[in-house]
This record gives sequence, C-alpha cells and structure tokens, in this order.
Amino acid sequence: MSRIGQAPIPLPSGVEFSASDRSVRIKGARGELRRVLPDGIDIEQVDGEIVVRRSNDEHKVKALHGLVRSLVANMVQGVSQGYEKRLEIHGVGYRASKKGEGLEILVGYSHPVNKEAPGGIEYEVPTPTRIVVRGIDKELVGQTAAEIRSIRKPEPYKAKGIRYEGEHIRRKAGKAAKAGG
Repeated sequence: MSRIGQAPIPLPSGVEFSASDRSVRIKGARGELRRVLPDGIDIEQVDGEIVVRRSNDEHKVKALHGLVRSLVANMVQGVSQGYEKRLEIHGVGYRASKKGEGLEILVGYSHPVNKEAPGGIEYEVPTPTRIVVRGIDKELVGQTAAEIRSIRKPEPYKAKGIRYEGEHIRRKAGKAAKAGG
C-alpha cells in the first residue's frame, strides 16, 4: 500500500471539493483548479478530508496512487495559500523590470528578453535583481520559474546568471597561469 496515497488530505475551511466522473475540481479563496484523474483511481470526501483510493492492485495503478494524492494535496494548498518561487539575478548590469503583466530581463544579450506571464501567474520585481513568480498551480509556478532561469543559467566560473534564491553554484577554477617558459 502506498504510504503517501493512504494519507487523507485535510480540507481547510473555505475550500470546496467536487469530483465527477474522472475529474476533480477544487475551489478556494485564490481561485479554482481542475484535474483529470487516471483510470483506477477514485477520490471522495469523507468527514472534511479528501481520501484517494485505488480500485485494484495493478502495478500501474499502485504507481499512480501516491502521485494523484500529492497532486490533489498541491491543488488544495494552491487554492488556499498559493505558491511562489524566488529568483536572484547576479552579474554586472544584469537586471529585470516589470513591463505590464510580463518581465523585461537584461542579462548580457544584445537585446532585452521579454517573458510574458502565462494565465494564472503573476510576477513581482521587488528589486532589479530579484524576481518573484506567484500562482496557485504548483506545476505552472515551477515551470515558469525554470523557463526564466533558463534565459541565462548561472555559469560556474563567475556564477553570473539567474538562479533560485538560496541555490548554491559550484564554482570552478579558471585557467592557471602558464609557469616558466
């Protein structure tokens, strides 16, 4: 039995849950999320908690049991609290600014890079070297932050580029000076 899949998901006050056929809808103060369930996985609300069950013990269904429970738990947390990823920009002259709903990022290219916000995502730029990506869908927040980071990944020699807050970059030694002659 999946240890993660067995655990019930507590439903905070103000969060509505509904399941029909193969889909789940969770609505909260921050918005609404929907997800289609794979075959063999059933979901229901019992005493203020969401319980995920599997219909059989096939290998594929057992593998999906814990995954579906985690995805639904992330949906509940997203509509009640939301998610955010913080990015830092390191490098001389590297900076970001908010342009409308999107970002304009200057990271050493001959042109500024514009990144529009996908639906359900909002950007905040508290300082020119910090970017905050917020939303209710954990998967979309993480994917958007990864796309911003990929504009200029941190390089190992001077550690210039866009990185997650608190991310450690392993530095490499540069070329050693030639000795003797």
